[in-house]
Amino acid sequence: MSRLFGTDGVRGLAGADITAELALSLAQASAAVLGRAARLEGRRPVAVVARDPRVSGEFIVAAVSAGLASSGVDVLDAGVIPTPAAAFLVGDVDADFGVMISASHNPAPDNGIKFLARGGLKLRDAAEDDIERAMAEQPLRAVGGEVGRIRRFADAEDRYVLHLLGTLDVRLDGLHVVLDCANGAASGVSPDAFVDAGATVTVIGAEPDGMNINRDVGSTHLELLQERVVALGADLGIAHDGDADRCLAVDAEGRVVDGDQILAILAVAAKGRGELVDDTLVATVMSNLGLRLAMDEHGIELVQTAVGDRYVLEALDAYGLTLGGEQSGHVILTRHATTGDGILTGMHIAQEMARTGRSLAELASVMQVFPQVLVNVSGVDRLALSGDDVIHAEVARIEAELGDAGRVLLRPSGTEKIIRVMVEAREQHTADRVAHELAQLVRDRLGMASEG
Repeated sequence: MSRLFGTDGVRGLAGADITAELALSLAQASAAVLGRAARLEGRRPVAVVARDPRVSGEFIVAAVSAGLASSGVDVLDAGVIPTPAAAFLVGDVDADFGVMISASHNPAPDNGIKFLARGGLKLRDAAEDDIERAMAEQPLRAVGGEVGRIRRFADAEDRYVLHLLGTLDVRLDGLHVVLDCANGAASGVSPDAFVDAGATVTVIGAEPDGMNINRDVGSTHLELLQERVVALGADLGIAHDGDADRCLAVDAEGRVVDGDQILAILAVAAKGRGELVDDTLVATVMSNLGLRLAMDEHGIELVQTAVGDRYVLEALDAYGLTLGGEQSGHVILTRHATTGDGILTGMHIAQEMARTGRSLAELASVMQVFPQVLVNVSGVDRLALSGDDVIHAEVARIEAELGDAGRVLLRPSGTEKIIRVMVEAREQHTADRVAHELAQLVRDRLGMASEG
């Protein structure tokens, strides 16, 4: 039987995969598992519940809240707020856990249910497995005065904005920022935070109607943001995704500044102030080679993890580090947040501009971005990759040829018959040629195995 939880909660097509019945059952199971410590202490558990503005979030929140309250959990309904805001609030009010209803950067018909542990931390795999097991058991049934109460978390946004402002030690006066809120959860909070920090703000993608989240806007569609930044002569653009846990940026010339470049900017700045613990940055194996070379040049150690922000978080926690993230724009500043926070990240990029008086392009020049080509080879036996000596010998030959000016990574998909071939090189034509030649070798060597 396949696992219900994926890499970021339970996600699927709302109304088909994510049903009211599933939401109710998940909520009752989470009440049993995540509320256990509170019950042992003789008190009623408290949960923060929030969502992004997808239309399906309304019925899912209703089902989740009903499941929690019927199992004796008090619910603080924070309404439409970013995922990192929900994580902050769980810790801020000392709730026992949180539930975020969002499908992040996915299109509007999708939705998801993600649980946050006490303190606003990402839930461990073991706790998710416990919730899945509890779904098969008799749910807790509160009666009389033991039934949970559902209350509006009236000052949720204000608490979060004040938290964001409190992380800055330099105001953003004089900076013109274009914010793309992806018609998502950041639509109200992000503009308020930047304006309160002193920036001049132009907003796009901040008119959610329940179905337009991520549609041609946000961190997956940067074209409109690039156009507006250049047309308005703004200093920078900041793009969020649907639940605002990501941040990508655009400089004054309309060039994209991705998650790797953002990490480089923040890491070098933090080291310069003595705030980068152990002079170490955490990133994934998919991060651009230019990030590693830039960190080497500045005396910063780079710890690399498997792909996924949960693995970055695990490394940050294991080593007590303060900065990590992904090329996609998940940036985790552990001094201020327990998860990736796109608004926080955007404000700290702008703060470095205000602090140094340098443009975003100047700050981003700390890192040379190497051309990176990714080819997905489908219809192959992904499990046979590890034992194919011919492929590994060719990879070794290519890596020797590229030397320090390139990199090769072959990564089998965790769920599909796909092997991802990623090649970086100093020149685009070299990366293209090597990636497609290696992809063809993978296809030739492993394609037949998938048919048998």
